Amino acid sequence: MSKLITVFGATGNQGGSVIRQILADAVLSKEFKIRGITRDTSKPAAQALAKQGVELKTADLSSKASVAEAVAGANTVFLVTNYWETMNPDTEFSQGKTVADAAKEAGVSQLIFSSLLNVTETSGGRLTHVPHFDAKAKVEQYIRSTGIRSTFVLPGYFMSNYLGMLRKGEDGSYTLAYPVGPESKFPLLDAAEDFGKFVTPALRNPAGLNGKQILAATDYYTPGRILAEFEEVTGKKANFAQLSAEQYKSFLPPAMADEYLENHLFIENPGYFNGASLKESLDLLTEKPTTWKEFVKKTAAFQ
Repeated sequence: MSKLITVFGATGNQGGSVIRQILADAVLSKEFKIRGITRDTSKPAAQALAKQGVELKTADLSSKASVAEAVAGANTVFLVTNYWETMNPDTEFSQGKTVADAAKEAGVSQLIFSSLLNVTETSGGRLTHVPHFDAKAKVEQYIRSTGIRSTFVLPGYFMSNYLGMLRKGEDGSYTLAYPVGPESKFPLLDAAEDFGKFVTPALRNPAGLNGKQILAATDYYTPGRILAEFEEVTGKKANFAQLSAEQYKSFLPPAMADEYLENHLFIENPGYFNGASLKESLDLLTEKPTTWKEFVKKTAAFQ
């Protein structure tokens, strides 16, 4: 009899990637029935999942009863929380805690959580304005305290960010502007395509990866390498501009200016994953993740 996996954020980048990866896997697709949790089951992305045999449910992460129903009968739960929905770290933590508590109470065998590092702690208190990282780290800490078998998959820096960040000038060349130096290392991830590839090792080996963090990124890329490979693939000129903190913030909405600035300062020092090697995580994969060159090649907006 198939085991049930509840996947939160079923039509988003991460949850959607997890579902696609399970459906495409010869073993996991037989091992698991999938329950996809989404806010709107009528939208096309949700209906496409339904056609592939995914059971769809709506759930309000702030409602204990709703979350309990979402995880009822599940062997495994994949959870991603969305800070940007409320931009309130207390709400994000509360929602993560609600799912962890419900999973524990329902006897769920494994909880896989999309986590991030605590920037405030990792930077020694130097950077205190990156709540979308800190709140997830606190959810991870809480999940660990429950004793439930768990694995934490930390997504890297989304390649899709560059659709907005590589700005095309009137002369047809592109500019990438950052408030960090050219040697900063960005762990790039094609989230929609590849995030699920980093989750499936935890589904295959729940005991072996219990309590572990999996770093979900293809490789570390400096701005120079990002632009050199962009030029190589597209034949278009691309330049790097290092901005001051104030220049960078002036281009952003005030509500998120400090957050985006300090997020990038964290990438520069001590590092997005605090300098950790990606090798151990990449060695867990059975399929190679998308490289930046491959992403540029397949992205129509860059052609």
